[in-house]
Amino acid sequence: MSNAVFQVPTPINEPVRGYAPGSAERESLQQRLKTMSSEQVELPLVIGGKRICTGDMGTMVMPHDHQHRLGTYHKARGEHVEQAVEAARRAQPEWASMPWEERVAVFLRAQELLTGPYRDILNGATMLGQSKTCHQAEIDSACELIDFWRFNCSFVEQVYREQPVSSPGVWNRLEHRPLEGYVFAVTPFNFTAIAGNLPTAPAMLGNVVLWKPASSALYSAYYIMEILEKSGLPPGVINLVAGSGGAVGNPAVANAHLAGLHFTGSTDVFNGMWSSIGQNIARYKTYPRIVGETGGKDFVLAHPSADVDSLVVALLRGSFEYQGQKCSAASRAYIPSNLWPQVRERLVGLLTTVKMGHVSDFSNYMGAVIDAAAFQRIQGYIDLAKESASYELVSGGGYDDSTGYFVQPTVFQSNDPRSKLMREEIFGPVLTVYVYPENDFEGTLELVDSGTAYALTGAIFATERKAVLRATRRLVNAAGNFYINDKPTGAVVGQQPFGGARASGTNDKAGSVLNLLRWVSPRSIKETFVPPTDYRYPFLGLVPE
Repeated sequence: MSNAVFQVPTPINEPVRGYAPGSAERESLQQRLKTMSSEQVELPLVIGGKRICTGDMGTMVMPHDHQHRLGTYHKARGEHVEQAVEAARRAQPEWASMPWEERVAVFLRAQELLTGPYRDILNGATMLGQSKTCHQAEIDSACELIDFWRFNCSFVEQVYREQPVSSPGVWNRLEHRPLEGYVFAVTPFNFTAIAGNLPTAPAMLGNVVLWKPASSALYSAYYIMEILEKSGLPPGVINLVAGSGGAVGNPAVANAHLAGLHFTGSTDVFNGMWSSIGQNIARYKTYPRIVGETGGKDFVLAHPSADVDSLVVALLRGSFEYQGQKCSAASRAYIPSNLWPQVRERLVGLLTTVKMGHVSDFSNYMGAVIDAAAFQRIQGYIDLAKESASYELVSGGGYDDSTGYFVQPTVFQSNDPRSKLMREEIFGPVLTVYVYPENDFEGTLELVDSGTAYALTGAIFATERKAVLRATRRLVNAAGNFYINDKPTGAVVGQQPFGGARASGTNDKAGSVLNLLRWVSPRSIKETFVPPTDYRYPFLGLVPE
């Protein structure tokens, strides 16, 4: 037992390495990429700390070179989900009763391992398996995940310090219990940091977790699991169960011991899981917490006073970094007629300098989209726009999957602000622009707000402060993360808590204490030091004569 009130080290955001030519960090990462490219790995399930090989195999390839196999992985079936549930339930009593400072010490060690010996490994796995450039991997699988593990530990302390007041003779306490059951963490392919955060944030608070990573991001997910185990995470606290949504998700959601869903992915999948939870509601031991970050159709709105150079850079970076495969990526833009000729010319000119190819070539700005299904979906949108009179191709429009799943950064101009490409999430390197009359900023605010079902991120570019204020107020519900004169991507843990509403999710703000509050079930404890010994209250006394 510890006779002290401990304080987590004050978190700071991990500095982003530049990987400049000639630097030691660049040489080290390039060497790691060569080593990993020459190997093939076989990834089992991890249930109760044991490696489980099912024999039902999937293949991992490089999206930018899909003939190059990185290895294979074992897929779970229903019985493996049940094994994981039982392993988690066995682990929970000891994990939940462990002093909180001992739990968070596991994750503080994990961030130190990632800062040092595992940085190149996890960045390399993310680059090769998810086709990220060295910069996109560095800000994701290194810096953001390190930040999650640092800041969340501090947020845990903040949660536990939240206590009620006490009246004389009474001590009131608030115990922040973990949920009764397991949390099902479902993570996407596009951010390794999300894959690391969704299972670990609940675990820090004493919860146990079933973790289903995206099959297209298992390479990096397995190394996250390895880091956690080397950091001292007890067996069964987090169980890695790979496989299809039906084979893993259906039994995980139907189990009576489901206590929470921590999800990032498509809106349709989240809607389906929420519906399944609703249909099973009577069988659960406790009402499950549902936390989800889903799709986005994120906007950039330019006022006639906007600075053209900064606007163009924001459009290029916000739309095309990581091939537009960010839920926060700019995919619809509203540009006033007075600025559009300059914006178009400069954007097209810059896009001619953007290189795309194998991520081991550090001169490439873009890699490939994640897989064949994504390639075909994005191709479908591009072909539709090319064949429709509603759109004009401004730049790009090409695609080629002969070697890798490559899609050119593509810009369309739409003459209809409510056209398909202005409304629907494409999740690829496609930006659609609507040019509005420069004297109709007010009407365009309405288009931005009502133009899509999503409300994740958005940006206003203006030098007139009145325009900034008007957009900020009018678009209050249009984006959970709102940017002024900046691209709508790149939220930093502890600085810009991330999440949106409407069809974009439950807005529980990863990267802040708000998210961690969803993973506790508080219990109030009142202790009276000298209890009364007479039931009579003063008002029952006799009135003096």
